[in-house]
Amino acid sequence: MKHAAERPYAEPEAAARKLVELAANIEAAHDGRIYIERINAPFMVNLKGSGSEFGAGLKYAIGQGWLSKHESGTYVKLLRPGENLLAR
Repeated sequence: MKHAAERPYAEPEAAARKLVELAANIEAAHDGRIYIERINAPFMVNLKGSGSEFGAGLKYAIGQGWLSKHESGTYVKLLRPGENLLAR
């Protein structure tokens, strides 16, 4: 019998925290911009997160005021880089 693997980013908060962690470790471009593919690719490829987990995590992080997303969807910005957003 094959059991489904545990999805570590199934909860939006867990995915959001990982996205903030990824964004915090990326050198921002002009004006604090972090291009979305710089966090999307590691999340999806390296961490094996799904597209729906990425979307839910991004929405959660935006709702919490941790990230902002440009209306074009091409980049995000860390909103409170001086705070420890990853602490529980």
